[in-house]
Amino acid sequence: MSAPSNESDSREAKAARIAANPSGYKVCEGCDSIVGAGVVLCPNCHSYRFDPTPESVRKQALALGSREQTSVTAGDLS
Repeated sequence: MSAPSNESDSREAKAARIAANPSGYKVCEGCDSIVGAGVVLCPNCHSYRFDPTPESVRKQALALGSREQTSVTAGDLS
């Protein structure tokens, strides 16, 4: 068996940073990704509808940070 990667630690750390500063982010209503507050189109699904409420951002960050990544991002394709 291979050793567990630190990817989950990094994911949890990112989620904690987002949850601590939810005003800098918003949740895509198309794919539930978390994006920066200045984004106009979601880089993952190209949606233009977002939920910027701090409660939604915090809730989604904690949910995403507690599980493995399941979506394919642009970084995965390069």
